[in-house]
Amino acid sequence: MHEFSVREQAVHLLRRGAGTAETARRLGLPVGTVSWWKHRDLAKRGELPGRRRSPCLHCYGDDLDRPAYSYLLGLYLGDGHISHPKQHRTASLFIACDDKWPGIMDAVEAAMRQVFPTLAPCRLRRPGSHNVKVYSKHLPCYFPQHGPGKKHERTIALEPWQQEIVDAHPWEFLRGLIHSDGCRITNWTTKTVDGVVRRYEYPRYFFTNTSTDIIGLFTATLDTVGVQWKASIPRPTGQVNISVARKDSVALMDAHIGPKH
Repeated sequence: MHEFSVREQAVHLLRRGAGTAETARRLGLPVGTVSWWKHRDLAKRGELPGRRRSPCLHCYGDDLDRPAYSYLLGLYLGDGHISHPKQHRTASLFIACDDKWPGIMDAVEAAMRQVFPTLAPCRLRRPGSHNVKVYSKHLPCYFPQHGPGKKHERTIALEPWQQEIVDAHPWEFLRGLIHSDGCRITNWTTKTVDGVVRRYEYPRYFFTNTSTDIIGLFTATLDTVGVQWKASIPRPTGQVNISVARKDSVALMDAHIGPKH
């Protein structure tokens, strides 16, 4: 987290007329961070521009439901996509949801409504699934990881303000990642005891992704909440599988995430 004195310096420069990019360059800060400080300062002084239907935490200083955003961020990094076709003026965020898990589909829509309270999410039917979708030209402000190409082909790094939210709400972030690109399964094995073959079952969690950056965000957050994990050797496709199998770690995951529903 940046020291308050750095924030004061940034606000001082902005009030004297320096641009966001110039202030970021002079102080060695991310542009997104300076933009956030600028609009928080404008909000405090009642100098924000005219309000619009679409909310924006950066452009208008709107409040943000931070737990819901942490969950939605995990969903976006795992199985979400922002589309901005040339023929449309408004960008759209959609999260692909398998029809086998209607509870997750409901949770995705609820998170969108909490993060974007003035917007109306919709569900678009696909074979065996639905895309839960919301439209806003401010989506890149909420998800600066958006860019051309596939996620695993570009750098995925959280802005400082996003990392602060994930640090404050790590389980919501992990839940979003598991609900998109993860699962909870039950493995089994047999053991012969006194001549009797007995079946033993044990649950475990998996998370699979091709982006090494997203894998790193997932495992770093697991570390912060005390969950032990193991990584598989990358597949020929580049996918890496993270496994959580230790009994105490699985119990911790069950307490905060649980199986898909």
